[in-house]
Amino acid sequence: MIGKLARRSLRHRTGGFLATFLALALGATIVMACGGLMETGIRNNVPPQRLAGAQILVTGERTYRQPGEKHAAVLPERAGIPAESVERAGRLPGVRRAVGERTFDVVLAGTGGKAEAHGWESAALTPYGLDGAAPRPGEVVLDTGLAARTGKRVGDTVRIAARGGGATAAYRLSGIARSGQVPRPTLFFATADAERLDPHPGTVADIAIVTGPGADRAAVRERVREALPGLTVLTGDDRGTVEHPEAVRGSGDLIALSGVFGGLAVAVSVFVVAGTVGLCARQRRRELALLRAVGAGKGMLRRMIVGETLLVAVLAAAAAWFAGPVAGRRLFEALVDSGMAAETLEFRQGWIPAMPAFGALLLTAVGGGLLGARGAVAARPVEALGEAAVQERWFTPVRLLLGLLFLAGTAALGIVTALVLHGPVAASTAGPTVMCAAVGLALLGPWFTRAVTALLHWPVRLLTGASGRLAVLNCRATPVRTAAVATPVMLVTALATGMIYLQTGTAALTGKAFTDGLRADAVLTSPAGVDPALAAAVRRLPEVGAASAYVTSTGYTESPHDGAESKRGLPLRGVGADGAERTVGAKVTAGSLAALRGDTVALPEPLARRIHRGVGDTLRLRLGDGAAVDVRVVALVAAREGYEQAVTSVELLAPHTTRGVPAQIMVRAADGTGRDALMAALTRFTGRHPGPAVQDRDALAAGHAADTRTQAWVNYLVVGMLVVYTGLSVVNSTAVAVGNRRKEFALQRLTGATKGQLLRMMAVEGSLTALAGVVLGTLAAAAALVPFSLSASDRVLPYGPVTVYLGVVAGAVAVTLAATLLPAWAVLRVRPVEAAGGQSGGF
Repeated sequence: MIGKLARRSLRHRTGGFLATFLALALGATIVMACGGLMETGIRNNVPPQRLAGAQILVTGERTYRQPGEKHAAVLPERAGIPAESVERAGRLPGVRRAVGERTFDVVLAGTGGKAEAHGWESAALTPYGLDGAAPRPGEVVLDTGLAARTGKRVGDTVRIAARGGGATAAYRLSGIARSGQVPRPTLFFATADAERLDPHPGTVADIAIVTGPGADRAAVRERVREALPGLTVLTGDDRGTVEHPEAVRGSGDLIALSGVFGGLAVAVSVFVVAGTVGLCARQRRRELALLRAVGAGKGMLRRMIVGETLLVAVLAAAAAWFAGPVAGRRLFEALVDSGMAAETLEFRQGWIPAMPAFGALLLTAVGGGLLGARGAVAARPVEALGEAAVQERWFTPVRLLLGLLFLAGTAALGIVTALVLHGPVAASTAGPTVMCAAVGLALLGPWFTRAVTALLHWPVRLLTGASGRLAVLNCRATPVRTAAVATPVMLVTALATGMIYLQTGTAALTGKAFTDGLRADAVLTSPAGVDPALAAAVRRLPEVGAASAYVTSTGYTESPHDGAESKRGLPLRGVGADGAERTVGAKVTAGSLAALRGDTVALPEPLARRIHRGVGDTLRLRLGDGAAVDVRVVALVAAREGYEQAVTSVELLAPHTTRGVPAQIMVRAADGTGRDALMAALTRFTGRHPGPAVQDRDALAAGHAADTRTQAWVNYLVVGMLVVYTGLSVVNSTAVAVGNRRKEFALQRLTGATKGQLLRMMAVEGSLTALAGVVLGTLAAAAALVPFSLSASDRVLPYGPVTVYLGVVAGAVAVTLAATLLPAWAVLRVRPVEAAGGQSGGF
């Protein structure tokens, strides 16, 4: 019977039905889209391309488990495999052929473009069609894309810079390889040349195994695993991560991003649905009171309202089933464009993400329905049936306790952020802090709304006249209704302000750390790295005062282990000892960077204090490719906690990176030499040494800032989706609240008020409500931003332009005013006699 009553009720309440449907459908769509991203990250399917002809691929171990950690971290560099392992794998039963795959970057002179180089023996694994002949020593094969870009034909000469320009030579183009399944620019050397040019001598990047006819692939895989312990053996779609190792590290970021924003979406949807259902239920107070008066109990009415919400939820689930995968794919494409997800990663969204999305939808519908119905069914039937409006009772001890608990949780998170967390990791508590503060303020909303309204009372009355005075009286007389509209405005303001300024602050601090660590006036850089020997040649230029090879990576303190080290590890910078103190922005407090030769390190002071190490002591580092090395501390450098970077010698760090050579040469101008003169001299130098290009300090900083903005843009996109969704709740709540006041407007018009006066009153009331929400939202955002700013930068105000906040405020006020005035205008079109005589519901 209750279900039948719920169905009939929905037919006559189109406005409330539509508002609840949009709230549930959009919430489920966002959660489902985030679920698709999470499934993509968990599956991490990267179909093989260039090595598709190999049934089994063997690669170096890509994970490292820090002491005391349950989950392994993904190593940032590719680990080489001893070359003798190829022969061992080829002798195993069931293996027809084992190919030692060499992979390294080169630069084609004249184009400046990077290409991926391999030995010709691996070309048969794609397979390629060949126009021409296989390469012999001194020859090369280009793929069709590279041949078209360079304009070369078979028989022409191609100049190629390998090992960072340290092995630059001319090669005869013996053939052009054709394949449509390998997107990366690829070329092939003869086996002997590939072995000679590989910056990781004595190793191969991976081993490609072709099984024999009829061989049991699972059995062969186990034999390979036993014969080559400590290596990773892959089959199926997992083989693609060998060609694209960046997908392994990116999958963790994808899972974390989707989990955080999916959780926020669920929390926001509870707010939106509870507010919308609550207003729709309060709109029907007299109807519900009549049902209670004729014998219906509170539980029966709650079940009816929840039943209505569940009926709408079924339709919302059907809409989200189609919209969720579309939204998820669009988000994934945005992540790929920003570089946060590998372009070769295969987007997958099956039925699995629908289950948590529909579970969240069910939770939201039931929870929001119960929360929204509570106040509407709690009023006494006699009071609700009365002609005079009766102030709703909203306060309960449970609500007070929960509100205080959430506010106490906000304070606790803020203290942890400000005093315990340091650096970028402090941003991890920002989202929970904002939501915790928003929940606490929402639970005690009528109190806080009344307080803010009281503060704005006199300014509004002075500026707006009689209409403003009436609007203020309305807001103060109905704090529950005012809070119901102000709460979504508060949530919009808190989410937008908190998340946007969190991104601008993180970007500003990251950029500052980058520029502080850069003292060079110019940089020689190449997409394939630079030859470290070029640093000595650069130092001989008269315009150069200092030059140092430079490379970055990530490592882990192993013995002793730094307990405060994040899962991301310790950032490492490798520099050449000659010129290091003039090109690297590290303030030395003990020892000297000039001693950075061989297995040595300069530790940041906060790290040195935590692990009790000083100049002359030793420790063990686990480098980015998994190799362990004992290093001697030769210097201590000043650093802010959370932004520590250790400095090693470039000859130690570079061979343990995927590229195998330094990434840059940092150059400082000689005394009395201007930057223009330095740039001109370096440009002439690179003309004689093809491969590296010249960038000045400003261009380098601008490029780093652009990369940071690109990655932050994805977060802006996801936050924008949540803000738009929350903005919908502003429209829903405001429109339903205004639609509930048609009898009030009719009585005012019958006593002499004009349409214009009522619209001005509603404009002031909408502005006052919006300002109350903005003030509370600003407090919720500040609860996260102030502790983060204190932790990361010792300042109270976050980094970022004030125009961001002004835009958020203007948008919140504009949306609230539009959602107030348009329904009010529609209500005022009805003749006052008709409106006064009808029921108040039915918006």
